[in-house]
Amino acid sequence: MPTPTISIHADQFGPEQSARAVLCLEAGHDRFRFIALDDRGQGQWLEDYAFPSLLTDRLPTDLLADIFRDHPLLTASPWQEIRVSINTPSFTLVPQPLYRKEYAGSYLALMRGSQLPAHEFAQAYAHEAEGYLSVFSLSHDLADFFSEAYPLQPLTFVHQVGALLEATAALARQTPGEPTVYLYFEDEFVTVICRTGSALRYCNRFGYRNAQDLTYYVLYTLAELQIDPETAVVMLYGEITPFAERYTELSRFLAHLRFGTFPPGLTLSSDFSDLPDHRYLSLYGLCLMGE
Repeated sequence: MPTPTISIHADQFGPEQSARAVLCLEAGHDRFRFIALDDRGQGQWLEDYAFPSLLTDRLPTDLLADIFRDHPLLTASPWQEIRVSINTPSFTLVPQPLYRKEYAGSYLALMRGSQLPAHEFAQAYAHEAEGYLSVFSLSHDLADFFSEAYPLQPLTFVHQVGALLEATAALARQTPGEPTVYLYFEDEFVTVICRTGSALRYCNRFGYRNAQDLTYYVLYTLAELQIDPETAVVMLYGEITPFAERYTELSRFLAHLRFGTFPPGLTLSSDFSDLPDHRYLSLYGLCLMGE
């Protein structure tokens, strides 16, 4: 069984409580992570796995099968609710009045510049409070894997960016009217979300090769949004530390650059106290999607 890079487990929580608990799973090509919430909505169990994509040609579903096979919590059943976040490169946002289910694949084809490959299909999640849907690609293999792991249980599929939108909406309620930019880092990608109060102004994901490229993309985005780098509040989340070159380079141009705070509306057990608040925003946003 693969070994998690992070594992936090509160002693008072176990598989026998699954029927009253919520399981939040996040899967991508290079990683898998999950968090379980107890009947009070408090985070009790978190694990994070990195897949050695450069060292193996095994499919992500094969690696997931190894993790699930003898895992005491992931093999528990039933669950009160299961939410699955998918991290794929193909996603877009569509205003609710313009969305048509039969055109979901066409929205993604327009964004990609090509049709979805045969092993993927279009999936959508409605962000009711904000009036749009996130449309994203999902592989048949991954959808089948989770359906077989949790048969006859309702699964809610969302995109990782959708979970980040949920988390930043909760964070924005703390600063009504103040424009805030949220940067979420994972591998060589950054997701940029800008909100003024609760209103979404911008959402996109960039790939970058070095800190200079990253800084250019962020400053260009601010210029397009007519936000002054000297006054912009920019919050950092995900895989970044104060010692990273990316942080040093960004701080040269952004006067109000800071590491993000924990989103309101979610609590974690005291066992999570050593975990940086900014690290798992996408997973926390997935937890908030039932609020």
